[in-house]
Amino acid sequence: MRKWRMAKTKKDKTLKAFDKYCAEKDLRNTEPRRAVLEIIAHSKQPLTAYEVLEKLAEKTAKPKPPTAYRALEFLCEHGFVHRIESRNAYVLCDVDHRHTGSQFMICKSCGTVEEAHLCHLPADLRKQIDTAKFSTDFWNLEVHGLCRNCR
Repeated sequence: MRKWRMAKTKKDKTLKAFDKYCAEKDLRNTEPRRAVLEIIAHSKQPLTAYEVLEKLAEKTAKPKPPTAYRALEFLCEHGFVHRIESRNAYVLCDVDHRHTGSQFMICKSCGTVEEAHLCHLPADLRKQIDTAKFSTDFWNLEVHGLCRNCR
């Protein structure tokens, strides 16, 4: 498990990986997409879309909300950013491989978010999904409580 306070080299590596990914997949690497990724990469806490928009306004002249939302949607779709559903906020993915699920431990006191790295759903949950004959495309697991610093 790693906290979102990543080393500068990890942030740089993520930005380079984004550039390479867009080139390889022939996707548009637009200025707003890269700017939003940079904003999230340099944040120590999850950011809402409007917080991203505020920071984007420091870099770009009068950005509109759809600009931030479209960039966030693109970054989530391609695995560079995760959405914390319960907080309606976004964090940088801290793994450098594709995965079909995300898991987070969220401190209800200080707001720290840590990404867990489970490759598979827990067995009991997987069994219930199989019993229901439910087909999963993606899953997001959030555990709320107190981090080691707030306990």
